[in-house]
Amino acid sequence: MSLNHVRPWRNIYRRESRQIHVGNVPVGGGAPISVQTMTNTITSDAKATIEQVLRAADAGADIVRVSVPDVDSSKALKEIVRESPVPIVADIHFHYKRGIEAAEAGAACLRINPGNIGSEAKVREVIQAARDNNCSMRIGVNAGSLEKHLLEKYGEPCPDAMVESGLDHIKILQDNDFHEFKISVKASDVFMSAAAYQQLADATDAPIHLGITEAGGLMSGTVKSAIGLGQLLWMGIGDTMRVSLSADPVEEVKMGFEILKSLGLRHRGVNIISCPSCARQGFDVIKTVETLEKRLEHVKTPMSLSIIGCVVNGPGEALMTDVGFTGGGAGSGMVYLAGKASHKMSNEQMVDHIVEEVEERAAAIEDEASQDAANSSTLSDSK
Repeated sequence: MSLNHVRPWRNIYRRESRQIHVGNVPVGGGAPISVQTMTNTITSDAKATIEQVLRAADAGADIVRVSVPDVDSSKALKEIVRESPVPIVADIHFHYKRGIEAAEAGAACLRINPGNIGSEAKVREVIQAARDNNCSMRIGVNAGSLEKHLLEKYGEPCPDAMVESGLDHIKILQDNDFHEFKISVKASDVFMSAAAYQQLADATDAPIHLGITEAGGLMSGTVKSAIGLGQLLWMGIGDTMRVSLSADPVEEVKMGFEILKSLGLRHRGVNIISCPSCARQGFDVIKTVETLEKRLEHVKTPMSLSIIGCVVNGPGEALMTDVGFTGGGAGSGMVYLAGKASHKMSNEQMVDHIVEEVEERAAAIEDEASQDAANSSTLSDSK
């Protein structure tokens, strides 16, 4: 990432890893951190699963994982892959034939633990199927399903046991000259996950998939994930991630982007900066922000919007945002555009007006980007 020499405290130095591909999505090697989710439909119901994949992709998911537990799911996978606008990861547990079928059906990646699917011959068959079909793999270590010999060795799930499990699985793939893999070491315990990922980052150059597994519901799970994944991302660890929630997969995608946006690692949609509100507020900040979040979901262009209830911090925050609104007048507030005070607007009309201003600013940003791309292409052709 580019370094900020003016504000060096904002710099995140990402861990160096080799790069693989999950379909057309590069993972590791300096590529943008990809956001992943998983469907919770019955995979054999191709129609329902495709609908959920499309919703997740529209929310910004770069990669979507689906379970492939049985033959019917394998049969449906080909249609799901064909209709999906993003790469599909097939979640495989124990049965090696499902892995082969998924690779042949067009899955971009297999989520699999090679040591759990049987004999060396079966492992080689899955690896060959992945190789033949340009399919990468994710080694998925989970504290809740560690191998028996590791639990006996360490006494309980712990970071050392998780990393040893991961390295054992890596060795199986490397011994078969297969290197297109990423790896995760997930636990529901934030401390255990963070410690395991830090050890793993030092032990391998493979791309790392981040996650706090079984994190909980929308609120509690997001908090756990923000704490655990946030600190790892801040340290530069992580190449792809999933916020695992007992919630709609679309919410996982939204929360994933919010975590990345807060660290300046990805930018998508409107970043709303708003105050918690107090007795100084000139309008109902909480209700306004809630409404704007819903009204602006369709805007994909990275941009910032400040919504501040009074003039104490409002003008200062507005200086740093694309669009801003500061309350404090008698039933009206000041609209800021590109950091400068522009015009007053009544509180009653403010929401509709801000949506229009944001949409106009988003269109202008997109036009500027298109023009820059065209100029760069012209310059390149003239050389």
